[in-house]
Amino acid sequence: MDPYAWSWNPEALLVIPVLSVAYVLAARAFPAPRWRVVCFAAAMILLLAVTVTPVETIGLNYLLTLHLVQNVVLAEWAPALAVLGIPPALAAVLPRVPAVPALLLWLVNYAVWHLPWLYDTALRNPHTLLHLEHALYFATGVLLWWPVVHGARPPGFKAGYLFAAFAAASPIGLLLALIPDAIYDFYVDAPDRLWGLSALADQQIAGVTMALEQATVFFAAFALYVARFFREQDALG
Repeated sequence: MDPYAWSWNPEALLVIPVLSVAYVLAARAFPAPRWRVVCFAAAMILLLAVTVTPVETIGLNYLLTLHLVQNVVLAEWAPALAVLGIPPALAAVLPRVPAVPALLLWLVNYAVWHLPWLYDTALRNPHTLLHLEHALYFATGVLLWWPVVHGARPPGFKAGYLFAAFAAASPIGLLLALIPDAIYDFYVDAPDRLWGLSALADQQIAGVTMALEQATVFFAAFALYVARFFREQDALG
């Protein structure tokens, strides 16, 4: 298999166009400012980037690092941008998403799929279980970000919520970077070692990369709501 081949899979070629068309139709009834449209479009582009390009081929056949990049995009980056793209008027008529259950559901889903036996099983069933994994990453990611973007909670609560999400999820990447043995047999048994990386080196780079990606997203959002909290306090004082 060519590791740099593009992957034309149903996950990208069916779901992403359906989401895009649904957004266009919704935007007719609930107009959105240009920046929100750009956010949603960026989410769809990110989804395409990790499900159609060689990122998908390498991640699903050769390197854990690229697969974890894909997972972070599916579970955190793309859902955040997609939720930012939703017009508030549309969000107001949709069911309310309670913050604490959304956070717990996202955390449990994220942790369970990284258990070695389930992770390996999903990779060995790319047309069934792996699609379910990716769909759940995105769905729970949308639930995670919904109370932040469209919830009525004050900025202080949202800052704490984001800190809790980062603090609870970041140990996964750190553990992968520090564990002295490669724990995912699928990559240990990969027929070719791409870029000269051993399975352990790949896992260590994957863990560090995952932790840095999560820190970038959550810290930026956390800092935004901390700043809003202090502005709110200054206005009250």
